[in-house]
Amino acid sequence: MKTLIRGGTVVTATDTYQADVLIDGERIAMIGNQIPIVPDKTIDARGKFVIPGGIDVHTHLDMPFGGTTSADDFRTGTIAAAYGGTTSIVDFAIQERGGTLRQAFDTWMAKADGKAAIDYGFHMIMRESTPALREEMGALVREGVTSFKLFMAYPGVFFLDDAAIFRTMQRSGEIGATICMHAENGPVIDVLVEQALAKGYTAPKFHALTRPARLEAEATYRAICLAEVADVPVYIVHLSAAEALEHVTAARDRGLPAFAETCPQYLFLSYENYEEPGFSGAKYVMSPPLRAKEKQKELWRGLKFNDLQAVSTDHCPFCMKGEKELGANDFSKIPNGAPGIESRMSLMYDGGVVSGQITMNRFVEITSTGPAKIFGMFPKKGTIAVGSDADIVIFDPERKTTWSVKTHHMNVDYNPYEGRVCQGAVETVLSRGNVIVERGIFTGRAGSGNFIKRAARS
Repeated sequence: MKTLIRGGTVVTATDTYQADVLIDGERIAMIGNQIPIVPDKTIDARGKFVIPGGIDVHTHLDMPFGGTTSADDFRTGTIAAAYGGTTSIVDFAIQERGGTLRQAFDTWMAKADGKAAIDYGFHMIMRESTPALREEMGALVREGVTSFKLFMAYPGVFFLDDAAIFRTMQRSGEIGATICMHAENGPVIDVLVEQALAKGYTAPKFHALTRPARLEAEATYRAICLAEVADVPVYIVHLSAAEALEHVTAARDRGLPAFAETCPQYLFLSYENYEEPGFSGAKYVMSPPLRAKEKQKELWRGLKFNDLQAVSTDHCPFCMKGEKELGANDFSKIPNGAPGIESRMSLMYDGGVVSGQITMNRFVEITSTGPAKIFGMFPKKGTIAVGSDADIVIFDPERKTTWSVKTHHMNVDYNPYEGRVCQGAVETVLSRGNVIVERGIFTGRAGSGNFIKRAARS
């Protein structure tokens, strides 16, 4: 099937121009003016942006945590992503203690199979770092799982000590993989949590107050130091603290391959949200927590000058009823996570491009091209070019979107941006040439997403 997108303004990470885009089957076949062909389908994109489909490299669908499971599975989560202009995700498979990486990969592939409406890949979370597991990492890389996530937080659950982290980093360097690091000083945080609870401090805001920015900064610096000695790149996930960004910036200024992402919640929400009446602050319990509002300008500076290379969501939704309320009398029992897979592109256009914080090209880079390059998907994904997958979004820069639990498509009973009006809206979404959202209506099919076999670093 041939589809022709006519008259739109094509925007990539480097270029902006008006052109037609011809899609033949699943790939982009031609880009030019007045392409002389009678297609099977024509999409009128006049007055609209034609951009690469969004790539969200940090999601947690159907994930067990804190006695419950994240509210979106691979069907509801990827459909919501499609509505929001995201056409590829990289989720996290979790190795169980005593289990193998293969078992984890097979488990998460089964979760996605027949449900995912867009393309998907996996990072591998390693709860342990044994010689056998480190050997197994190579086999996973050959199958397209080319990144491994390690935790400096959550002792007894995900935490690895520095020696285990260092050995895993060394192995990553041997096989061309990338280490994703959750950088918070977990053991010290546990002490602060214990002390807060002993004083009777149980409200949601104490989640933030026991996870200070300096402990994120310390762990970020330590992760970069370990990666430098191991001579491998490191990718800091969900960076929230300006103090942590200082260390990433300094490392990059020294020429080290240090990368980092932030998330919309750290750009548009703040500690003030924890002070909402009653138990409402639980909506925003995530790790790392929201920071002081005045620090957001530092994150925007990092995005503008490429000290932050990506904006992902850390989409890990838990309903207030029955899930977040597990911590009604103890903030440490509130499941960590919030929804965002659907709202990312809209928020970043409105709060970034419209507000003048970033250019339209930079918007494309941090929501699509940058993640694709870092995680081995470019140029198959992350750009509009002949031969690339036809993952394309027609974006209306004038139409407005109002975010609400009543209208979003995520399977969660609140929206952290309730009532926020954003300029710019997704109109049409194509995944590998197939229209899956048209005029704001999902027309795709659960199960049509393909596994993305990602390339290792050369």
